[in-house]
Amino acid sequence: MNLRLKRTPGLYVVGFMASGKSTIGRHLAEKLGWSFFDIDDEIERAEQTSISSIFDTRGETEFRRIERVIISQHVRWIERGRPAVLALGGGAFAEEANRELLLQHGLVVWLDCPLEVVKHRVAQTAHRPLARDLEKFESIFRARREYYAMADMRITIESDDPAVAVQAITSHPLLK
Repeated sequence: MNLRLKRTPGLYVVGFMASGKSTIGRHLAEKLGWSFFDIDDEIERAEQTSISSIFDTRGETEFRRIERVIISQHVRWIERGRPAVLALGGGAFAEEANRELLLQHGLVVWLDCPLEVVKHRVAQTAHRPLARDLEKFESIFRARREYYAMADMRITIESDDPAVAVQAITSHPLLK
């Protein structure tokens, strides 16, 4: 197994909104016998309000600050021997402080999901604040790819079956 993963048993699932991070992350954690945490859910629980509400009332800058604190807290728990899979929000890995922390403490998995697939998935929900403007949505998708590409592994999402992605992750050479 990868030495970095032995020191800090954390797998961090990143990718654009609706790429399957929470679903795949939950299945991956179950397969590994590790804990699973969805960072957006953790933020909502800590703040006792929705992500949309935080964006609307406090702004993205405050949301990113809260997100950074929650991510750091979980990485510290993982460093203390609590193996976990974390599903991060779509913009978390674009933030330099988060990216550096995660790349140094475990392995980062990028779920590379095609734009048309995420657009279709997002169209079926109403709770994503950055998806309200389609042109901006596509621009953010393109801009974040350069950050996602810095992940330790890239898993192309070609199926809606999370087991396919979990198999690709667990059979990746970095986990051998």
